[in-house]
Amino acid sequence: MSFPVWLPALLGFMTAVGSISIDMYLPAFPAIARELGGIRGGAQMTLAAFFIGLAIGQLVFGPLADRAGRKVPLLAGMTLYTLATIGCALSTGLVSFSVFRFLAALGGASSIVVPRAVVRDLATGQSAARMMAQLMLVMGLSPILAPALGGFVLQWAGWRSIFWFQAIYGVANLLLVGLFLPDTLPPERRVRLGLISVLQRYIQVGRDRSFLPAALTVGFGSATLFAYLGGSPQVFEAGFHVSPVLYGCIFGLNGFALIMGSQLNGRIIMARFGLDRTLTSAVRVMLAATIYLAAIALAGMAGLAGTLAGLFVVLGCLGFVFPNGTVAVMARHHANAGVASALTGTFQFTLGAVSGMLVGELSDGTPRAMALIMLVAAGCATMCNQLRPRGVPGT
Repeated sequence: MSFPVWLPALLGFMTAVGSISIDMYLPAFPAIARELGGIRGGAQMTLAAFFIGLAIGQLVFGPLADRAGRKVPLLAGMTLYTLATIGCALSTGLVSFSVFRFLAALGGASSIVVPRAVVRDLATGQSAARMMAQLMLVMGLSPILAPALGGFVLQWAGWRSIFWFQAIYGVANLLLVGLFLPDTLPPERRVRLGLISVLQRYIQVGRDRSFLPAALTVGFGSATLFAYLGGSPQVFEAGFHVSPVLYGCIFGLNGFALIMGSQLNGRIIMARFGLDRTLTSAVRVMLAATIYLAAIALAGMAGLAGTLAGLFVVLGCLGFVFPNGTVAVMARHHANAGVASALTGTFQFTLGAVSGMLVGELSDGTPRAMALIMLVAAGCATMCNQLRPRGVPGT
């Protein structure tokens, strides 16, 4: 199926909702904790609430995207996201803020699961990997720009303005989806099933021997990323005493590593190594980098430059892991693309919620907790990848 050349940019803009929603408010963790409640790990709890909402939301929107098409679920989800984000901006306590973050994530999950299903509708194998790389190029700008933007907004207008900005972003997505997004799932291919049948489809996909190892490779890769997301504000702002604006710039540098990896990934797949060898090499290098981070942290030698170097390598490797792992997950599930995408996203954000909460509970202002949890997650990703059947169709 042919698609407009601008479609990957539109899908990337939509998929960036999750990243914008997370990355922009990371510099505001200390300010939110001070104003809404100073319990230990309180700001990380709000991040965990967002991850849980994304996990549950994808279970809902995956089958809905296979039943109602790609466009209507996305419009419904982005409406919920926008309204709940306004609720975040108006919250007066940590509990209400966490509830609105959960609801925003529930709706925002549509912007993650639906674009992946659209890619599967239009392309497979290397073509899908190339399209995913184009999508990640656009989506990847958000981790570079969002933290620095969040730091500036926090400094000049306060943390609540961050969420007003995100609400405007949600409105922009609603307009773009309504006006420009084609529905890539025609009515004759839609699956009209009841709840029991939907659950059976989840079981069918989950029992496929090629699905679970690939999905968990992506999921534990996300846990590695989310340990960094949850731990880095405390490590850099409290431990290394950098300003929120400088923290945003550091975060953007690591976001650049993610983009660079995703773009090199498409070229490597097409030119020489193939999906399986690229994915395997990426998870192994990521594991080596987290071993380095944990070693210097435990030895008390984790300076700013050394920590940044290790994180840059980890984020660069994730630029290879995410697109290749996603293609491996979706390759054999054309008829259940929404379900496969939703189940994978649920693994990603459930594991992410666990890693984020652990970092919040164990953090002591040094990189130790962050580095150790990243090491465990990267080790699990490596083991799952070893169990993954080789030979992805179309690669």
